[in-house]
Amino acid sequence: MNHFGFGLIFLGIMVVLWARTAARKSAASARKSPWSRPPSVPIRAAKIDSLGLVSVSRQRNASDTSPTYNSKTEVHMNPISAVIFIIFLGGAVLSRLAGMPISVTVVLAVIGVFLGYSVKMAQQWERAVILRLGKLHAVKGPGLFILVPIFDAVATWIDQRIRTTEVNAEQALTRDTVPVNVDAIVFWMVHDAERAALEIADYVSAVQRVAQTSLREMIGSSLLSELLSDRKTADAALKEVIGAKTAEWGVTVNSVEIRDVAIPANLQDAMSRQAQAEREKQARVILGSAEEEVAQKFVNAAKLYAQSPEALQLRAMNIIYETTKERGATILMPSHMVDAMNPGVAFALAGQTPSGPAAGGPSVPLVGRTPS
Repeated sequence: MNHFGFGLIFLGIMVVLWARTAARKSAASARKSPWSRPPSVPIRAAKIDSLGLVSVSRQRNASDTSPTYNSKTEVHMNPISAVIFIIFLGGAVLSRLAGMPISVTVVLAVIGVFLGYSVKMAQQWERAVILRLGKLHAVKGPGLFILVPIFDAVATWIDQRIRTTEVNAEQALTRDTVPVNVDAIVFWMVHDAERAALEIADYVSAVQRVAQTSLREMIGSSLLSELLSDRKTADAALKEVIGAKTAEWGVTVNSVEIRDVAIPANLQDAMSRQAQAEREKQARVILGSAEEEVAQKFVNAAKLYAQSPEALQLRAMNIIYETTKERGATILMPSHMVDAMNPGVAFALAGQTPSGPAAGGPSVPLVGRTPS
């Protein structure tokens, strides 16, 4: 009987060690061959956290950049359950060494195994979906919770932190048939762990697929100018479309941001030349408007000078003064130009009588003219 008890305990320890080793090897092989591994959720559901010792490998999706999904393995046997398991297993060994009946040893070992399996602990951001006899029983967490051995099993662990998923659409045609490459980031989280575990097999991959198809649909229904100039509207439209599709799975889309819109190089050159032509056209229109405004001002000034010859004379004299004041040079002017500066002579040449003094009165002296 003594040998039988020690053999039973040794066999139990070997089974536990073998289970942990097999789990690590399977996780390592899955990471080495990403094309042959099945989805992460069925893996977790199939292992069912056997005795709380099976390490659950969280597979990393290629489009998921959340820190939760990495190449590390997470063991859901928490320190409390491990201590309970070690205490009862040590008690079983000590009882055997003390010569107690084999039944005491077996009972202590069984209690240690059951308690090590039953006591679970979820982190603040985790939720555990528990099945009882194959049916949904409860969603536990965060903190400690108890499972009924044999009847209860943790089907999956749901992370409720915000995650980021990168999506891209290569060579997608816009509504005006322009091929573009668009990169976007989707910020999402699981708000209903029950739906995420029961309604869909792999919600991480589903979110990525839905985001990618929605992005291509949005590009196909938008003009290139709208994508380049009004990204906020496109972001809001994508958030609404993707959120409506993922809400049934218990997933909430917080926001969608378009990072980059890449267009072909030849199209960039054509758009640059088009923008240059538009600016040149606008510059010429502005110059023409300025010329028209200047001409109108000259017409108004001519009408004003026609009504007041004295103003014209003063303006002519001012022009001469402005011309000679800086350099101090002597300027030779034709006599007819000097006569044009005298309103009396100008009207005499035109056969009109100037307003002001009566005919025969003193005439306005000629400016800058020597008698012939």
